[in-house]
Amino acid sequence: MSYEKVSQAYHVIVGTKQAIKALKNSEVKEVVVAEDADQRVIVKLIQTAEELRIPVTRVDSMKKLGKACGIEVGAAAVAITN
Repeated sequence: MSYEKVSQAYHVIVGTKQAIKALKNSEVKEVVVAEDADQRVIVKLIQTAEELRIPVTRVDSMKKLGKACGIEVGAAAVAITN
């Protein structure tokens, strides 16, 4: 379901650094993170989202998340924008 949500979203931001920046600018309505991503990479993003009360959805695969975004590589995190 979450992969479908990402692939159908009008605009997504791929990557943790860009997603954190968008969160701080109040541009994000949901964050999707891959369970198989390195936790050191996504922990700050998850903390920031929780502080701002933005929902965090977890999916199982970076590869599938990247594919849902239309990129050829895996994605650790994606932010769905407003």
